Amino acid sequence: METTVKLNKVRLSFPALWQPRTGPDANSKPSYQASFILDKKGNAEEIEKVRAVIAGIVKESFKGKQPPKICLRDGSEKADVDGYGPGVMFISARSDKKPEVVGRLMEKIIESDNKVYAGCVVNATVRLWAQDNNYGKRINAQLRAIQFVKDGAQFGEGAVDVTKEFTALPDEDESAI
Repeated sequence: METTVKLNKVRLSFPALWQPRTGPDANSKPSYQASFILDKKGNAEEIEKVRAVIAGIVKESFKGKQPPKICLRDGSEKADVDGYGPGVMFISARSDKKPEVVGRLMEKIIESDNKVYAGCVVNATVRLWAQDNNYGKRINAQLRAIQFVKDGAQFGEGAVDVTKEFTALPDEDESAI
C-alpha cells in the first residue's frame, strides 16, 4: 500500500526545516518538523487522500480499530493559533533526516534564502505510518520534501523591523562603554 501523499498548495506552519527541534517531551530526540494547514474546501482532495491512506493503515496495522492519535487533525483544536480554526485541517510531520526544500523551478532552497517561512504556500510530501510500541499506538506522518509555491501572509509577528526599534548611533569612543 502506498503511504506517501502529496499535499498541494497548503500553508506551512511551525517549520523546523534546517535545524532539528526538540519536542515538548523531555525524552524526545531533536527532529526536523513542520505542520501543513489544509483548507477544508480548497484541499478537499488532499484531505480525502490522507483519510484513505489512514483507513488502509488502520485496517492493516490496527485490525480496523483506529488508534487514539492520528496525524490529520481538525484546525479547531488550535483555533487560537494563526492560520488554524474550524475551516481547516492540519498534518504535523517530522523526520530524523533533513527534508529537501526546493523552489518553483526545483532549485534548492537554503535557510539563508529566507524564502520558506510560516505562512507561505507549499507543496509537500509526507509518508504516513503506523506506530505500535511502548510509546503508544498512533498514525504518524514523516516529513519528506517541500516545494515553495508562493508567498502568503506570515504567521506570528514576523521579522522585526530594526528601523522601528533603534536609531543609528553616532561614532564615539567604544572604550567609554
